[in-house]
Amino acid sequence: MNRRKDMVANLRSKVNQMASAFNMSNFANRDSLLGPESKPDAMSRTVGLDNSSLVAEQDEDLEKLEETIVSTKHIALAVNEELDLQTRLIDDLDQHVDISDSRLRVK
Repeated sequence: MNRRKDMVANLRSKVNQMASAFNMSNFANRDSLLGPESKPDAMSRTVGLDNSSLVAEQDEDLEKLEETIVSTKHIALAVNEELDLQTRLIDDLDQHVDISDSRLRVK
């Protein structure tokens, strides 16, 4: 029983460490992540451009957006896989705790 208590305490410690490592308050400030936003307004960027130049610029912007979306998708899929793994591990641990609990109640 003491070994189980130590294992649970160890797991709780690891959870706290992981929570502090992924503290979301560090990500709250967009400027600290991406740098200050210094976008020129649309009018100043398009002055003097003809239609084909505007279309070419829009195509470049769309390609950058596509790259960002694909990258975000890959990150989301990796996070999903990790969450699935962690869920299975927690379920397995829960099952083992239930088994140990029932054994302790029998004795």
